[in-house]
Amino acid sequence: MDFNQPAGTNLFDNARVIGKPTPRIDGPLKTTGTAPYAYERHDVAPDAAYGYILGAAIAKGRISAMNVAEARRAPGVVAIVAAPDVAPVGKGMGNVAPLFGGSDVAHYHQAIAVVVAETFEQARAAAALIRVDYDRTPGAFDLARAAPHAGAEEQDDGAGDGGDPQSQQTPKRIGDFADAFAAAPVKVDATYTTPDESHAMIEPHATIAGWDGDKLTLWTSNQMIAWSKSSMAKILGIAEENVRLDSPYIGGGFGSKLFVRADAVCAALAAKEAGRPVKIALQRPLIANNTAHRHATIQRIRLGAGRDGRITAIAHECWSGNLDGQSGEDGTAQTPVLYAGANRLVASRVTHLDLPEGNAMRAPGEAVGHLALEVAMDELAEATGMDPVALRLANEPTGEVPGKPGTRYSERNLTRCLTEGAERFGWARRNARPGAVRDGRWLVGMGVAAGYRGAPTQKSAARVRLEADGLLVVETDMTDIGTGSYTIIAQTAAETMGLPLDRVSVRLGDSAFPAAAGSGGQWGAASSTAGVYAACVALRRKIGEQLGFAADDATFADGRITAGDRSWALTDAGAQVAEDGIAFGDFQKGYDLGTYAGHFAEVAVDAFTGVTRIRRMLAVCDAGRILNPMSARSQVIGAMVMAAGGALMEELVVDTRFGLFVNHDLAGYEVPVHLDIPHQEVVFLDTVDPVSTPLKAKGVGELGICGPGAAIANAIYNATGIRVREYPLTLDKYLDQLPQVA
Repeated sequence: MDFNQPAGTNLFDNARVIGKPTPRIDGPLKTTGTAPYAYERHDVAPDAAYGYILGAAIAKGRISAMNVAEARRAPGVVAIVAAPDVAPVGKGMGNVAPLFGGSDVAHYHQAIAVVVAETFEQARAAAALIRVDYDRTPGAFDLARAAPHAGAEEQDDGAGDGGDPQSQQTPKRIGDFADAFAAAPVKVDATYTTPDESHAMIEPHATIAGWDGDKLTLWTSNQMIAWSKSSMAKILGIAEENVRLDSPYIGGGFGSKLFVRADAVCAALAAKEAGRPVKIALQRPLIANNTAHRHATIQRIRLGAGRDGRITAIAHECWSGNLDGQSGEDGTAQTPVLYAGANRLVASRVTHLDLPEGNAMRAPGEAVGHLALEVAMDELAEATGMDPVALRLANEPTGEVPGKPGTRYSERNLTRCLTEGAERFGWARRNARPGAVRDGRWLVGMGVAAGYRGAPTQKSAARVRLEADGLLVVETDMTDIGTGSYTIIAQTAAETMGLPLDRVSVRLGDSAFPAAAGSGGQWGAASSTAGVYAACVALRRKIGEQLGFAADDATFADGRITAGDRSWALTDAGAQVAEDGIAFGDFQKGYDLGTYAGHFAEVAVDAFTGVTRIRRMLAVCDAGRILNPMSARSQVIGAMVMAAGGALMEELVVDTRFGLFVNHDLAGYEVPVHLDIPHQEVVFLDTVDPVSTPLKAKGVGELGICGPGAAIANAIYNATGIRVREYPLTLDKYLDQLPQVA
């Protein structure tokens, strides 16, 4: 099915199943511990041996010698694959360095050997017996030192294409920023820094690999099945049809499982060497250094405005680094789209660093970009003497997208998000004077931030099969990373075919199924449900041909079909199967497809210790039709928690002497817990977006991380009068200033 024009009135406007709060279909399996995650799938390979990966002990250099003799003699050892004995395997999609093979070391904890044994403990013990000598070479491990050498790239399209998070955008300026900024009566010029961050998902990267002749099956944890099937074939140099991935349940990914990682490659190589299936779960310390992380950034923002607060000049420059010196964290992603302003300079600069690979993490670019832009907007509000909400409303674009000439907004309701959010949150009670509100020993403040995240779509397909007993089976390689894909796909099929939800069975994550969009880029929900709709339409038409009616004019409801004065049971056509997908037309290029939010936060800062406590958070979201408000709310509050972590505590600490993240576990890498997040509220506007998909829906899972961190930072300033621009906002950065306001 081709989606070549905005959707008109259609069956989803009836909303019998779509749009209803629906408990997740996979919920009982998850809560009872019976959902089979990758490492736990004992039934698929009962004779699997255990693999254990040894990581490099240096960040840059070369393996001069590796002695595995003692390890081979260790009890239970089945096989050892040593990197110096294997030619470097090619990089797969999204990887910026080879995942295994050769003697060169590109980053700390790079996989350099995998030991296979009868038990996990035997494999781990044997790996400790491997002796490695290195020739260490100097590396670049400090972004602040390396940033001045980064190449400047002034961005043409700061909103990005929402696709490959590795893509860098093309250079461009709009208007004359320098002259406009110089002439502006009110100016803000500030630099903000964000640290490296870990995805810190619960489930580690894990894979069971098994060979049947020249055919490889990977039971794995992966967000993008079609991408990774192609990538594994390329890495191993085998035909794509000889690779199968199966990933029905994923215990969190946040972008770290978008691409093939060392667990999958090492499991495949080890299984070939051992002559039997091998299962590998990356040990937690290797995840931070071996897989991927969010890049650190340095961001400079300059805003020039009139005394009425209207922006006349805006510049956002971002520096980040990576192993390839090209694929960085584009913190400027939201800036060309969010506010009006005729004169712009947006630049993303990427330098070479020898730290472990940086890659996509939930809302890559926008998540950290808002931490700078939305704090700078508050600084501009203070400089002009305006209320922060009023300032944002004053800079609402009209007509074309300011940073994308010739492009219109498909649907934009940011003003509603901010105004309705302000009313619900009690913003009018906010004291504009920093440090003025006390609650005993606590300094109390409120903060606000706007939020934007692109809402792209991707080609997506499915197969639907109507059984003779009326059960509808949906098959697609779409994944569920905890987002509720099983449920919204079932709701889509039930709505389209006129069935109750309990008559729909959904099967996901197998590359033997038609290729879907996958989970990433905030495109998964919108794209995959549109693909399922296309397959169901094909099935409806096939049933119509069988029974002799025009399916597009018929009504499918309550297990029956009505066309004019005729009626049939859905099962009257017998068992039927159909397959189709959705392809999105070029007409979407004339629109900016985005999601918007107004984020509000109230914090209390201990006037004596500097400890910050979040008291409440609110997100008012504009994201088209909400397919399942229950799971969508869960996604947004989870993203808000991640945003709070990024604002207040999360940081992979870099040892700039040796080039590694020293707090590479869940003890040293702090994330929020329940007591850190006492109250969250999420409101969805009653909007639809006909440009997005036939369902008029957009993704929402990444919008929730775009803005809340800045709202918290602005609330801390309102509480204390202390502005900290170095994230995370730990108390050591402002404790010495508190006595002035205590």
